[in-house]
Amino acid sequence: MQVNNSLTQTQEKKQVSFSNFLTNPATRQRIWDIVGKDSQKFMTSILSAVTNNPTLQECDQMSVLNCAFLGQALNLVPSPQLGQYYMVPFKNKKKNCTEAQFQLGYKGYIQLAIRSGYYKKITVLSIKEGELIRYDPLAEEIEVNLIEDDEVREETETVGYYAMFEYQNGFRKTLYWTKKKMLAHADRYSQAFNKEVYQKILTGNIPQEDMWKYSSFWYKDFDGMAYKTMLRQLISKWGIMSTEMQEAYSKDMAVLDDQGNPYFIENDQEQKPESIIIEAKKSTVVEQEEQQDIKESEQKENTGELPETIKRTRKTKTQKETEQETENTENQEQKSIEDEFFA
Repeated sequence: MQVNNSLTQTQEKKQVSFSNFLTNPATRQRIWDIVGKDSQKFMTSILSAVTNNPTLQECDQMSVLNCAFLGQALNLVPSPQLGQYYMVPFKNKKKNCTEAQFQLGYKGYIQLAIRSGYYKKITVLSIKEGELIRYDPLAEEIEVNLIEDDEVREETETVGYYAMFEYQNGFRKTLYWTKKKMLAHADRYSQAFNKEVYQKILTGNIPQEDMWKYSSFWYKDFDGMAYKTMLRQLISKWGIMSTEMQEAYSKDMAVLDDQGNPYFIENDQEQKPESIIIEAKKSTVVEQEEQQDIKESEQKENTGELPETIKRTRKTKTQKETEQETENTENQEQKSIEDEFFA
């Protein structure tokens, strides 16, 4: 408790350099309590990551440290060159500060899958123009003619992404997305990404001095984010997830508090869950059907064909709609109170 209080007091003061923050006695003690004998190695790796990314130096320092604690628990390295996980700065408007968000890289997913011992094979790659012959989603069979020259292949336009895994027992699962589908996915689920802007970047229509505005990994490394998306889709739906992988999956793209609990800055705003979208479509269909029924009933009522029981049902329905509107208003007021409480 004394350690946590000391760290809080440190954060309340004017933010010192990250190296000074790490060498603070309270911080060193907390690192030792969590990491143990590898504390010095841990401090060196996190300091290197922050030094190489100036924007991380503007983050709340405890949020950076908590990201690194999770990476250490998963036995992953924060080196951008290795691409296992990243500490990404995000503006928290509610707190009016910048915090570091834990983002698992696609190589981190592969590492965790290999360590679990369940997977005999796991791979993800881009499919270039002219390579795909056919993909059968029912039989999950793909036929390709890969370009043999690596340099030529690297320069060829990507048209899709393929991922697969095979268990030790022989069970196999594959997935193929076109690049068009991946662009739509990124545009829909990432608030920081816009596919029209991405196309302008590819064609060189964004001035170099303005590129700092587009820091999302979807802009900087689209293929890397696409690989990660394919693995997330594949493993989370059909793969066996070890305890480590479950923790990484649940805390991916989250800021972590001092107890390691995740909370989301961008995702609460950016993601539009499919269940909500489907429910909205269902509601629209139901409303259209109800409106059609009312119109037909009104026509019959005007011609005297509407039975008395139907008339009573319509009156009862109107009363229920009024009660429902009142209930919705009360729920909205309660939600506003809860939002204000948890803000």
